[in-house]
Amino acid sequence: MPVENNKFLSLLGQCQRAGKLVSGELPCEKALKGVKVKLLIISEDASENTKKKFKNAALLKDVDIICTETKENIGRAIGKDLRSTVAIIDEGFAQQLKILYQKRV
Repeated sequence: MPVENNKFLSLLGQCQRAGKLVSGELPCEKALKGVKVKLLIISEDASENTKKKFKNAALLKDVDIICTETKENIGRAIGKDLRSTVAIIDEGFAQQLKILYQKRV
């Protein structure tokens, strides 16, 4: 696992501990409807229906999307079970996650 990858997952964990992250499909849907999401992260191994549904919802709200990691890695990083979607509700964390993601691509 590249170092940048560890930093990305570590920052997701920090975001969870700070209470600036919403995880799971239903809570993420609610957050997107509430217009407070700054960044949406979808796991690479999410179902095509899940990816399509969340990409469309994020496009409507003009929310940036990152499609990366596995459900298992995302869940482990935030101390939860498998997670296919995570919504970041803090601008600072969202910007840092985007920077770390760009370094990997």
